[in-house]
Amino acid sequence: MLYWTLKNVALGPALKTLYRPTVHGLHHVPTNGPAILAANHSSFFDSIALPLVVPRQLRYPAKSEYFTQPGLKGRAMAAFFRGVGQIPTDRSGGRASLAALGEAEQVLKDGNLLGIYPEGTRSPDGRLYRGRTGVVRLALSTGSPVVPVGLVGTTEIQPIEAAVPKVRPFTATFGEPFDVTAFVQSRHADATPEEQARAVQRPSRDDLRAATDEIMRRIQSITGQEYVDEYSSVVKSRKAAHGA
Repeated sequence: MLYWTLKNVALGPALKTLYRPTVHGLHHVPTNGPAILAANHSSFFDSIALPLVVPRQLRYPAKSEYFTQPGLKGRAMAAFFRGVGQIPTDRSGGRASLAALGEAEQVLKDGNLLGIYPEGTRSPDGRLYRGRTGVVRLALSTGSPVVPVGLVGTTEIQPIEAAVPKVRPFTATFGEPFDVTAFVQSRHADATPEEQARAVQRPSRDDLRAATDEIMRRIQSITGQEYVDEYSSVVKSRKAAHGA
């Protein structure tokens, strides 16, 4: 209820008037059933921009810190993020991250839209970074198509260091849905149907990486960003270690 109130009454109409989004390829987003919207991520505003232009409710994994802050402000923040359908995500890795994937998987199994940033975190410099394989794992385990999304202009609205967004137009472009299951099967074209099914159920690291790289290639073809074959989080850690 909070999501729809904010989107259709309280904030959505005003934000559309202010930011004047240009939208291409919205017909590629299914009108029902599960799908993963995989977008580039260079601004905090991305998580406002994408739900603003997608008619259906969009669920997002959100870092667990948003749900665990102390005090009244922390409880209010947690209530807000839960109210708009966000999924607490532990980014520490291991079993905690797998548990978060499980909750995202259930969102898709329930027939909903899931928004995800394959880069895992915001780009530190506007370039497109290597994707994490979680998006492919989710697509294979649920049979959901992946719709590549390119967001252009959100960096100018809210650069990574900015606390308050500026008023600028942005563009959201939705690419043709990518069938990850068919892609993995095509990599085992000479195998038996049983072997192809196993490749989908228990994908190898090579299959996961190849499919993820294809998703990133499709995003890049929309945005035109320079691609960096390195994880964004690694680059951020390196910069922090050197005081950059």
